[in-house]
Amino acid sequence: MDLKNPKWRKARRSLSNGGECVELADAAGAVAVRDSKDPDGPVLLLTRAALRTAVQSAADTH
Repeated sequence: MDLKNPKWRKARRSLSNGGECVELADAAGAVAVRDSKDPDGPVLLLTRAALRTAVQSAADTH
């Protein structure tokens, strides 16, 4: 999968200094997820359904 030039985005509610956020990018039928503090680090590739499940699980724990 080609992730050479993805358009990364983060939540509008994240801090303007860019710290401690996850960033998302479209990736050919999947969603790429990375840590904004480590833009050259590992990237997770999730289906949209898996991302929804992960977000819902995180929301349910709070």
